[in-house]
Amino acid sequence: MAMRNNKIYVIGHKNPDTDSICSAIAYAYLKNQLGDKEYVAKRAGQINEETQYVLTYFGQELPDYVSDIGTQVKDIEIRETEGVPRDISLKRAWSLMKELEVVTLPVTKHGRLEGIITTEDIAEAYMDVHDSKILSTAHTAYRNILDTMDGTLVCGSIDGYFTKGKVLIAAANPDLMESYIEEGDLVILGNRYESQLCAIEMNAGCIVVCEDAAVSLTIRKMAEEHGCTIMRSPHDTYTVARLINQSMPISYFMTRENIVSFRTDAFTEDVRSVMAKLRYRDFPIEDKKGRFVGMISRRNLLNVDKKKIIMVDHNEKSQAVDGLENAEILEIIDHHRLRAIETMSPVYFRNQPLGCTATIIYQLYMEQGAEIPKQIAGLLCAAILSDTLMFRSPTCTAVDKMAAEYLAAKAGIEIRSFATEMFRAGSNLKMKSPEEIFYQDFKKFDMNGKNIGIGQINSLDAAELADIREKLVTYLDKAYNEHGMDIIYFMFTNIIEESTEIVAKGPEAAELIGEAFEVPVEDGTAVLRGVVSRKKQFVPPLMETLNQR
Repeated sequence: MAMRNNKIYVIGHKNPDTDSICSAIAYAYLKNQLGDKEYVAKRAGQINEETQYVLTYFGQELPDYVSDIGTQVKDIEIRETEGVPRDISLKRAWSLMKELEVVTLPVTKHGRLEGIITTEDIAEAYMDVHDSKILSTAHTAYRNILDTMDGTLVCGSIDGYFTKGKVLIAAANPDLMESYIEEGDLVILGNRYESQLCAIEMNAGCIVVCEDAAVSLTIRKMAEEHGCTIMRSPHDTYTVARLINQSMPISYFMTRENIVSFRTDAFTEDVRSVMAKLRYRDFPIEDKKGRFVGMISRRNLLNVDKKKIIMVDHNEKSQAVDGLENAEILEIIDHHRLRAIETMSPVYFRNQPLGCTATIIYQLYMEQGAEIPKQIAGLLCAAILSDTLMFRSPTCTAVDKMAAEYLAAKAGIEIRSFATEMFRAGSNLKMKSPEEIFYQDFKKFDMNGKNIGIGQINSLDAAELADIREKLVTYLDKAYNEHGMDIIYFMFTNIIEESTEIVAKGPEAAELIGEAFEVPVEDGTAVLRGVVSRKKQFVPPLMETLNQR
């Protein structure tokens, strides 16, 4: 059986910023020091240059990307049945099914799926086939015939194949046999010398001598001269005739086309919906490279263990990784407004009015008496400096500043110089496309029934912001049409001047800005002095204005 995934993922929001990434890494590290389970930091989107600078500076690997947190096939038990070769007999396939207690066998070649054979296929082959030539049509191997009848080879090659003629029982006298034995036939007979001689002289391809009857040297010599294979079975004529069809290769009866299979990275919800429409009991599983892995059935999807996650730096479903409804949330650590998702059971929920989630993570280290390694201290400090705009944001508290100063000392960095380089790395957007800039920090909000998207870019350089604005304004029209949102705002924030230029798209977008901030709006553009924080300075006035309406 495939191993179940027992890891717990610590993951931030989509379009992750430095706080989202660094808090996930630091909290996963803390949880691994305290517990006996495995915690792994993940990310739900592409990181920006600022975050990459921080990770590189402190020698931290980028967390792996996860697009959907739903349970995948690789997370459930997979019956790791080995594939069988296409030339094994029906009897051998049936025996394997009974031994393994399965109703389906995968047929593979060089590790790749060629087909599947089921108990139903075998039953149909045994019950519905009335063609006496089917054994040769199926190109049945002599090896299979011998194995099926528990026989031994008297003369001829065990590696040969029965490819021509029909199967018949020599129950008549030799004179009558001459009228119905044709070249290449497989003849089942007893110990009568005359019948054996007649079959060989009529150029039968193979004769099966029943009840382990003796075969004379003369018969053997004549068989060799005529190219006739002789086999001997301990069973009587009736039993051999009944068994022989079971020697046919499964390749003749297996399903080759339109096989419904799933990849290991397929989501179980999708698999479940496909299975519900089909009558099959078992389904093959392949890995990303198309190699056969094993089989699953509907039973494997019962009581599927959902992936377990800890959400950091967000508590809204719209900002969370896709597939959240199919995951089990264990904890939420955040510093944003409450738009909490619905959970199946109580969770540890820590939400504080601080400037950064990393400050909460720092507090958790202190509360647990856990040592903060230099690398982790650097990540947490960088996150606080980023989210508070080096303490300029109104979201910043004395607790944030105290934590950042403590962590900076631990990490061996000077706050002002490090923050300056970090912001400079993050604002180096000249080589980026408008689309990349737009999605670098874009979040969706539901405000009083209106879907509002808000993007933001921070920079130390007014000239750079002007260049970026020129590139981005045209793209905003495209983004607005693609998202189908009521309103889109984009914030061009100058960290040094502590001001933001707003560009608005959508009906009532400009009117809402003018009303909420009491500023003039021209051509969908307004300048908001002293506004640098989307969370604390931009979103609340919008919500208040919409609520008053």
